[in-house]
Amino acid sequence: MAGRRWLLWPGGLTVEEFKEWLKQFDVDGDGRISRAELRKAIRSRGVWFATLRAGRAIRHADRDKSGYVEDAEIENLVAFAQKDLGMKISAW
Repeated sequence: MAGRRWLLWPGGLTVEEFKEWLKQFDVDGDGRISRAELRKAIRSRGVWFATLRAGRAIRHADRDKSGYVEDAEIENLVAFAQKDLGMKISAW
């Protein structure tokens, strides 16, 4: 199961593609991703326990404790997505 877990895109994504994917869930258009928005994003890919995972992702990525993942914190979210969601995300 570890090799297949939550494989969202078989070929992987670039960081820019990951950001673009997240933008579609920024419903209020503030340029930040909230826990609720991230939950919808995770859920859209069929990942189980999306609420729990979104909370963990926000805690991991949100360094300034604002409750949102901002552009400056996106690398932290990328690291979480790679490690805990099994996503393949590359710099290019």
